[in-house]
Parts: sequence; structure tokens; C-alpha cells
Amino acid sequence: MRSFEQIFTMAAKRKGGPEALEDLLSKPKSAAALRRIGDDRWLAGMTKSVFQAGFNWKVVENMWAGFETAFEGFDIGRCAIMNDDDFARLVSDTRIVRHGTKIRSVQENAAFLVDLAKEQGSAANVLAHWPSDDYVGLLAMLKKRGSRLGGNTGQYFLRFMGKNSFILSRDVTARLIAEGVVDKAPTSQKAMAAVQEAFNTWSKQSGRSLTEISRVLAMSAG
Repeated sequence: MRSFEQIFTMAAKRKGGPEALEDLLSKPKSAAALRRIGDDRWLAGMTKSVFQAGFNWKVVENMWAGFETAFEGFDIGRCAIMNDDDFARLVSDTRIVRHGTKIRSVQENAAFLVDLAKEQGSAANVLAHWPSDDYVGLLAMLKKRGSRLGGNTGQYFLRFMGKNSFILSRDVTARLIAEGVVDKAPTSQKAMAAVQEAFNTWSKQSGRSLTEISRVLAMSAG
């Protein structure tokens, strides 16, 4: 496995030099900043990522004001108790994408966030303070306890919210394969543990966030 410095040099050559590459990198939010995000915004972020999965992202973005209105600002207490009348209304609401199982996931994820809030005061506390060196554990928790938050959906949700994160995109996966970390797109617990170990090693070498490392890996391959 190459060092992070070697991979950074490869990416820099592809992107016009070190300074140009640095300009393309973004940093995650601090735990304090994440903790200040209201639980309604975490539900909104989950919902946007769920609806964008396998769909045109721009369409969802352009309709987002309608989503906010239809789901009453994503108040988790209100959304967690949506009833059959609410679902009947929403599946015919032209302000949103009328996908029944994704609409149902809003209620299920609201209930999930309510449970997290009961456990640690707010869902934000759990998500903000989950350790970066066990990021795959957070992904596993989202998949197990959330609704439709497995795979890349959960990864994009966390990235968009500003959580220190990596996304196993095609290019990141290609670099991981090239470095011998995995031999194919990681899906098993063993493969995900190997990915986490590699990111932890690169983070220790560089002092950089998972977010920055993920972006460098992607740009070194594509």
C-alpha cells in the first residue's frame, strides 16, 4: 500500500499540481458544529439522500422547497407519527417525488432519530461524536437502524451533512483495489474493516481528515 504522500503526488499530477489539488479539497465540520445541527435537519438530509438515490439529483434539489412544506419542516416528532391519512396525502402530492417506499422511509427515519435522541439527548450528539476511526461502524448503524440508509446513500448523507467521512465511489474503490486494500468493491464486514484500517493509516500519516483523504484517492484514479 502506498503512503498517503505518494497518492497525493499522483493526484496532484492529474489535477495541475499540489496547490490546485488543495483547492479541490474540503474539510469536514467540527463535532461542535455538527452538534448544533437540529435533528429536523438531520432528517431532511437523510430524506434528500434517500430520494436522490437512483434518481436525478437535480430534480430532487429543484423540488426541495416542496419537500420541506409537504413534510412540515421535517419535525422528527411529527414525522415519526405519520398515519395512513398522511401517507395517502403524500403519495399524491405533486410537490414531491411520489415514491411510496421512500415516503415511508421518512417516518421510519424520524422514529430512528427520536430513539437516538432518547438515548443521548439528541440525534446530533450521536452522529457528531461518533469516532472517525470507526466510521464503518457508523455506516453499519445507519444501515441497521435507519431506513434505506445502507450503501452509498448513508455515505452521501454523512458527507453532505459535513461529517468526517469517506465515500466508496467508483474512483475511490479503484484506488483501494490498486493499493491492495480490497480486491473488489467492499461490501463484507471484513472488507469494510480493511478499508477503515487503510484510511486510519493514511490519516495518521498525513494528519488529514477522512473527507480529504477520500477526495485525494478519488482524484488519483479518475
